[in-house]
Order: sequence, then C-alpha cells, then structure tokens
Amino acid sequence: MEENLLSAPALYISYFLKQNRIEYYDRMTEVRRTGNYEQWILFFLRALADSAEDAIRTIDRLSALHEKNEAILKQNVSKKQMGTLSKLYSYLEAHPILEVKKTAESIGISYNAAARAVAVLVEKDILKQQKQVGKTRIYSYAAYLEILRGDM
Repeated sequence: MEENLLSAPALYISYFLKQNRIEYYDRMTEVRRTGNYEQWILFFLRALADSAEDAIRTIDRLSALHEKNEAILKQNVSKKQMGTLSKLYSYLEAHPILEVKKTAESIGISYNAAARAVAVLVEKDILKQQKQVGKTRIYSYAAYLEILRGDM
C-alpha cells in the first residue's frame, strides 16, 4: 500500500486464526495465565506470514485470470463493443455476481448494451448464468469467485 501497488489491505488474518482457533485460544490463555507474550507474538507472526503468502498467491491468480480474460475479450470484438466490454469487465472484478439491469444502471449504459456485453462474456466463458428468478437472470464470474474461495 505504501508503494501504491494495493488500494486496500489484502491480509485476511482472521481466516488463519479461525483455522487455528484451538492454538489461538491456548496461546491467549497462556498470556493471561503467565504473561508469556513471546509465544503469542511468534504465533501471530506466523499468522501474518501465512496470510501474506496466501494473499500473494491469490493476487497472482487473480492477475493471471485478468490477463487471460483481457486477451480473450480482444478476440473478434469491434472497437465499439470493446468499450462496453471493458466497462463491464472492470465492474465485474469488483462485483463478481451481477444482474443485467442493475449492472447497466451502475456503469451507465443501456440495458440492451449491457445484455449484449453479458452475452459476449457468457459466450467467451467468462461469465456463467447461475440462476433465473422470474425474468431476471443472475450471472457470476465463477473463476474469480473460485480463486477468492480458495477452490483453485
């Protein structure tokens, strides 16, 4: 963040603490009982290191996915269509689950333009339709979500 490479903190330390909750509670109890902070600090440093390594892996995977999909988007697409697709793709990385009407409103394009762009992303296997509620279709950026969930 200091070098402006990240716009927000990327460490998810609470996940490590949840995975290691028994040890976490044991070490906190040890601090309360004996005042032994050294063992707590070492545990917490391990949490930071593991969380940082996980964040780096996740960011690398997301960056690779972004580059791969950017290349896919440029294939067989007109310049006019590319502008809308770029807007939608940028929005998609911040909102990996979307509905066409809300997305169109959020990025300031017509419903028809958003629907056409979504159809292109589905055709290029970037977006997947998840469900349909009435006439409303919900789409997800499944590969992105899998990386965030640690499924890859």
